[in-house]
Amino acid sequence: MQTEKVVNHIVNWLKDYATNAGVNGFVIGISGGIDSAVTSMLCAKTGLDVLCVEMPIHQAQSHVTRAQEHIAFLKQEFTNVDDTHTNLTPVFESFKTQVFQDGDPATIDMALANTRARLRMTTLYYYAGIYKLLVAGTGNKIEDFGIGFYTKYGDGGVDLSPIADLLKSEVYKLGAFLKVPESIIKAGPSDGLFGDARSDEDQIGATYPELEWAMKMDNLGKTATDFFGREQEVFKIFKKLKNTNKHKMIAVPICEIPNNLK
Repeated sequence: MQTEKVVNHIVNWLKDYATNAGVNGFVIGISGGIDSAVTSMLCAKTGLDVLCVEMPIHQAQSHVTRAQEHIAFLKQEFTNVDDTHTNLTPVFESFKTQVFQDGDPATIDMALANTRARLRMTTLYYYAGIYKLLVAGTGNKIEDFGIGFYTKYGDGGVDLSPIADLLKSEVYKLGAFLKVPESIIKAGPSDGLFGDARSDEDQIGATYPELEWAMKMDNLGKTATDFFGREQEVFKIFKKLKNTNKHKMIAVPICEIPNNLK
């Protein structure tokens, strides 16, 4: 990958899109992970306004520390970057008192995790509306188009996706080129939706390099029977998640009414 040229291409694309939309710049949630770090750097390089938003909800301290480190780094490097801190923990706790929580604990836990992502989306769009900004998404190609590893109308609710055509490994290459803080580059990927330090790998059951391999094999038309051992296990994980989350990765289905019924 021609990293510098890819960076310049994305930066120019972002700037052109924002200019044509008549907005002032971008708002982005900073999680302390590589995807939001790279995306915010790319947005900052446009020279347009960039608002970085911290939105902790019972966040693991390691995530908070990395997010704050990255925001400090951005503000030191770019005069067009500003930040704000919105503590969503009280909002989340208040929400929980207003909904019933009967049923399977694991199902409720996942529903609440997705609620966290949707509260953050709402917050980002609040600031976008106030300051005339676009919400910049942080999803990469594996998450957005491989296994659907994001919350529908949560972190999937964005105005534009600068890094969605890049594999996770390619995002890391951009991160190294952009000199993203080492603490973020070395940290294990995590969506931070459960209030602890569990990683994406813990949730998925496979690493991003393994998922990239499986996505490539799937695109080549391979099936699980073509592999053995760990490769077969990973391929099955990929296919299961891809099928389960297909509803996230396609347009919302519309019930079309036949003309003779109108």
